[in-house]
Amino acid sequence: MRLALLLLSLGAALRVAAQPLGLPPVPIPEDNPQTPEKIALGERLFNDVRFSSNGQVACANCHSPSSVFTDSPLKVSVGVDGLTGTRNAPTVVNAAYNLTQFWDGRSPTLEDQALHPFVNPVEMALPSHDPILEVIRADRDYVRDFRRVFGVRAEDIRIEHVTQAIAAFERTLIAGDSPFDRWYFGGDENAISEAAKRGFEVFLTDGRCVSCHTIEHDHALFTDHRFHNIGVGVNAMQDRIEELAKAFLVAKQRGVDVDVAVLSDADTSHLGRFAVTGDLSEIGAFKTPTLRNIAVTAPYMHDGSIATLREVVEHYNNGGVLPAGAPVNPFLSGGIRPLNLTEQQIDDLVAFMESLTSPEFQQLAQPERVSALGAGR
Repeated sequence: MRLALLLLSLGAALRVAAQPLGLPPVPIPEDNPQTPEKIALGERLFNDVRFSSNGQVACANCHSPSSVFTDSPLKVSVGVDGLTGTRNAPTVVNAAYNLTQFWDGRSPTLEDQALHPFVNPVEMALPSHDPILEVIRADRDYVRDFRRVFGVRAEDIRIEHVTQAIAAFERTLIAGDSPFDRWYFGGDENAISEAAKRGFEVFLTDGRCVSCHTIEHDHALFTDHRFHNIGVGVNAMQDRIEELAKAFLVAKQRGVDVDVAVLSDADTSHLGRFAVTGDLSEIGAFKTPTLRNIAVTAPYMHDGSIATLREVVEHYNNGGVLPAGAPVNPFLSGGIRPLNLTEQQIDDLVAFMESLTSPEFQQLAQPERVSALGAGR
């Protein structure tokens, strides 16, 4: 009961908190200013299951407050009628800072991103956005709220109003103030363990993690907002990469919907950023995810194929492969090479990443088991 009440109040807590330690101001687009009424409307829209073909799936199904606005522990998301896609649901928490949305960056804004799941056949599976507008225009509360927020009559409500409200709500889902923030930005030497401090040193040096999971002098988003082939997914199909890439380019010229294709076919999904840009250098490349709250959003990678943080570190330690010694794909990003970390360093690096959990989500945290070598240190 206590946990249920905590989860119910989580969204409100995120919204009323001041700018958290470790994060910059939230960027707000000029054409979609924040208001309390718009945020409240967006939250209701975010949770409305009527905007799906079977009346059972809302945005919140794949981005649940109880799972840090992901659908952890699922590898890939489940849509209408139990259909599964190909991608692991990224957290909406701190997505307001992203320069692009989705793993492959195919949407430039939160407003644009919100358009797509409604009509994707493996997500909410509506034939168009019209059924959403029909539901809203028939709901007196919605009509009243849209008039209050956007100054429009029922017949003038457009899908752009819907996505603007949802995006406004999502921009309130901000979480920092982790133990790491209190130590690094706040100067509290007791905020994190000695293992986490050693892990941060590995993060900056031998692990070279900071090259992509960047830190600024007064805040840390832990992402460079760029796309990298790190050997996940694409390694398994490297003998067919040329064939698959050519076939997709032909399909794209014929008008294939990229949003549908990448969530409907695993091979196409593994093409990564290439499916968006057609740039051969971006085959198998995916956006660098934030590391904030990473310890409570398993499993990992765009396809949910790595179960634990320790396995993630081992993947990088091996030079972009699991198991060690497996062949790497020819499009692997140049910075990915064996790290030769010790077992102690791996354990410490995991401890550092566990220190990035914000207080709102601490109740979900369960430290990973360390290796036998690391136990007891």
